[in-house]
Amino acid sequence: MDKKLLSILCCPITHKGLSLARKDLLAAVNAAIQAGELVNRDGAKLDHTLKEALVTDDGKTIYPVDDGIPVLIEGEAVALEQLDGR
Repeated sequence: MDKKLLSILCCPITHKGLSLARKDLLAAVNAAIQAGELVNRDGAKLDHTLKEALVTDDGKTIYPVDDGIPVLIEGEAVALEQLDGR
C-alpha cells in the first residue's frame, strides 16, 4: 500500500489513524474467519480470509483491503474484541 495514501487515511467511525495489519494479527483474524467466528459491524459473518488489512491506531478495529483498495465502509469494519476469547 502506498505510504502517502496510508498517511491520510483514517477510520470513518473514530477518525483514528490506520496502519497495515501485522502478519500475526492477520493470522489470528484469518483463523477466526475460518472458524466462522467473526462478523463485521453490519452483523455479516466473514466468509473469506484477508490477504491485507488496515487496523486502527488503538488496535480495536480492522478494515479489509481488497485488491489493494482499502474498504473503509463503516459496515465492513470488524471489531477485534471478538478475538479476545481465542
